[in-house]
Amino acid sequence: MVKSDALSRIGRKIKEVRKDKRLSLKEVAEASKVTAGLLSKIENFRTIPSLPVLHSIANALDVSMAELVEPVHQDPMPPYLLIRQGEGETEDREDSEGLSYESLISTDFTNMNVRVNIVSIQPGVFRPPLATDAMELIHVLAGKVRYGVGDKTVDLQEGDTLFFNGRIAHSVENPFPTPGRLFKVYFLEN
Repeated sequence: MVKSDALSRIGRKIKEVRKDKRLSLKEVAEASKVTAGLLSKIENFRTIPSLPVLHSIANALDVSMAELVEPVHQDPMPPYLLIRQGEGETEDREDSEGLSYESLISTDFTNMNVRVNIVSIQPGVFRPPLATDAMELIHVLAGKVRYGVGDKTVDLQEGDTLFFNGRIAHSVENPFPTPGRLFKVYFLEN
């Protein structure tokens, strides 16, 4: 399950409607009186359209603006997101031929500082639960580890990604025979 931000949800919805109606990028751009380059940026998650541009695109697609922004309204984020290896969503980006994007997590943040670490966890290590003032993202580079988030426990293996609110007490342990190696990102509010 991929948690995505408004930028990608609006772009994805515009592209979906355009393709369902079998319209080319150029046709929608001309009908909406925006450049094909701007429309491509919107569809490929590089910019969010202004309200007048979104209105023009909605008219060109013959849909309501509400239909285009409906995917922005999602349920509140659960205590954590777990993305197992291979569960990322492949993004079709027409402006990046030859590149492959696998979206794991894309979510809105404002006024954030980011801290990135590589964390190694030796076999037999247990770090008791603690809380931070950060949203945390962990991607397992090698080995296996066990994370406790609140009252849940999750075994992670190479390729898995875990995203959670660090304000929820969380523990980490390695009951496995080999070291675990993590790529860890902290998103801290200013």
